[in-house]
Amino acid sequence: MSYAIISLGGKQYTVREGERLLVDRLPEADGATFTPTVLLAGGDGEAKLSPTDVTVTAKVLGPVLGEKIRIGKYRAKKGYKRHTGFRAKLTQIQIESIGGSGKRAAAPAKQAEPAKAAKPKPAAAKAEPAPKAEQAAAPEHVKGMPSGYEELTIAEIKKESGSWNRPMLEAALEYERANAARKGAIAALESALAAKEES
Repeated sequence: MSYAIISLGGKQYTVREGERLLVDRLPEADGATFTPTVLLAGGDGEAKLSPTDVTVTAKVLGPVLGEKIRIGKYRAKKGYKRHTGFRAKLTQIQIESIGGSGKRAAAPAKQAEPAKAAKPKPAAAKAEPAPKAEQAAAPEHVKGMPSGYEELTIAEIKKESGSWNRPMLEAALEYERANAARKGAIAALESALAAKEES
């Protein structure tokens, strides 16, 4: 890419590789490398790319004070004169590179892996019935669980757990930790158990 439009500190800048520019003061230390938000990229006769396909890498060169601005106030015939000044606190950065991110490189690798995994599918198909048997055995392992608990959603568990007794809650919690591990369901069951202990 020959250029990119980046956003830093609420302002937009058109940048090219190797270019130095002054931006509002950044929290990064001198020599630090960072990646600003890319809004648009293009050039070299190529079509514009979406920002997710392009990464811009910038290096912090150091803090800089902006040009001094003199401010004078004067009121005629009153003897009122005031002079103040202002220098903006800036950071000088250098654009190291404009190019594609790792997402493009990772996509072909993921496409190659399923092709390799396609050959051992018969072995994987033989292994699949075993987990189903374990799932069928899991409700038998945890006795006292509410009927139809496996099909309940987290919202339904939160709603109905108040009416369950302590052994049912403990059994459901044990099942949830061993098999499903849904954080919302675990939290709902633990809060229901705590409410049972208080009462």
